[in-house]
Amino acid sequence: MSEKDMQSVIEDHALESVPESERQGWLSLSWNTAGIATTLIQLFFGALVTFVAGIKIGIIAGLIVTVVGGALGWAVGHIAFKSGLSSTVMSRIYGFGIKGSIIASAIYGFMILGFLAIENALLYKGFLFFFAIEDTLTAKIVIYGILTILWIVITTFGFKLVAKVSSYSLIAFFAVLLYMLFDIIAVSGQSWSSVLSFGAQFPPEVLASMGVTSDTDKLIFGINVLIGSAGALALVDADFGRYAKRSRDIGIAAFLGNIAMDICMLTIGGLVMFAGMPTITEYYMKVQGMDAATAAQTALQSPDSIAAAFIIFGGIIGFILMVLAQFKAQVLNTYSGSLALSNLFASLNWKPGRFVFVVMGNVIGLIMLYGQILALVNAWITILGVITTCFAGIMIADYFIVRPKLGQQDTAKFGAEEINWSGVLSTIIGVILAHYVLNTVVPIEFFTSLVVSGIVYPILRLYVFKPKYAVDGPNLRSLNMK
Repeated sequence: MSEKDMQSVIEDHALESVPESERQGWLSLSWNTAGIATTLIQLFFGALVTFVAGIKIGIIAGLIVTVVGGALGWAVGHIAFKSGLSSTVMSRIYGFGIKGSIIASAIYGFMILGFLAIENALLYKGFLFFFAIEDTLTAKIVIYGILTILWIVITTFGFKLVAKVSSYSLIAFFAVLLYMLFDIIAVSGQSWSSVLSFGAQFPPEVLASMGVTSDTDKLIFGINVLIGSAGALALVDADFGRYAKRSRDIGIAAFLGNIAMDICMLTIGGLVMFAGMPTITEYYMKVQGMDAATAAQTALQSPDSIAAAFIIFGGIIGFILMVLAQFKAQVLNTYSGSLALSNLFASLNWKPGRFVFVVMGNVIGLIMLYGQILALVNAWITILGVITTCFAGIMIADYFIVRPKLGQQDTAKFGAEEINWSGVLSTIIGVILAHYVLNTVVPIEFFTSLVVSGIVYPILRLYVFKPKYAVDGPNLRSLNMK
């Protein structure tokens, strides 16, 4: 491979449209959309939702989120397919403008790199638990250093290598996960009918403290927990949808990603933790001297407890499961994070190349480990879902409503503004209404943010802040955009 070809592979069309010759079918795309969604943290969310709502209501919540998340991902992915651009570069043209897209890039990048940090921490704690290593500075430097180098090396070489790594690790992950599921249920001595019908596992007073007092509250809780990841996945769908040969390819990939995340991970996470809870509780009581109540609470107190649980269940097999789950996700998190950072700094007129942002994304992820990220997962997942949903809703509204209404679908002629204030203000209005004003009236904040952004943005764009394009087709190409 020549130096020029190598440079092209590394850049991976980060700031330009993917050419037709490099487009892929639904299977190649699905390895990535399903791979990024099948992680230990999603198993944790599955266990959390089913322990609050019960397995049946939990699965209903998962089905609702799958339909909504899949449709949202397909819509955003379709725009990426038509434009060939990643989600944040796409937001320059559809909804936010060149400088306005900095907001989308910063928040989406923070979210993706936050997940990178979370999954790194889960892997680190899993290594400590399995090898009985003390949590020291040396351990941090060695383990985090090796993991970071791995993510950088694999992600540097673009979509094809990322998809190949994801495909192999996803197949292996599901094979090991299903083996452990059947083994855990068999060892527990429980029947399949009992594990497929368990109700809420938290005491009524604990549920009440979470604002859950009825079946409707349980459903709302489940949707709110799951929908945050679905909003993020919709933007990830665009990052991979730019490689789609046809619109239906990214549509299939979007729905498969949501099925993997909101049905498979939710159900398996709930079943494994329910059937295995006696084993986990006994382990913490014997090895760490906890009482029964404390042991049960520890087993589901944070995502890293899921890593410990699988190691307790399966020993070396559980450890392999943990590595497979996190390995593919970290490669994909690094990939999407590098794209977001590429657009963010390109909008600020700095374009050192995607490799720099692959490295920078991992460095930011390491810095974020010093914050209380793992403890804040439940607190920020809902608001991130609201924000990313606003982004997606605004881009969809611009592409499917505003531009056709104005007759401005031709982006070679009607390109981008410096700042699209309609998109910026619609995001602010959507987040405030969904998360702070109407949250008691419409407790599923995702729907409020989607509806508000879909209504407010067209009104502002068509009647208040009418388009004044500062960048046309030729200038878009000078920005490395088609």
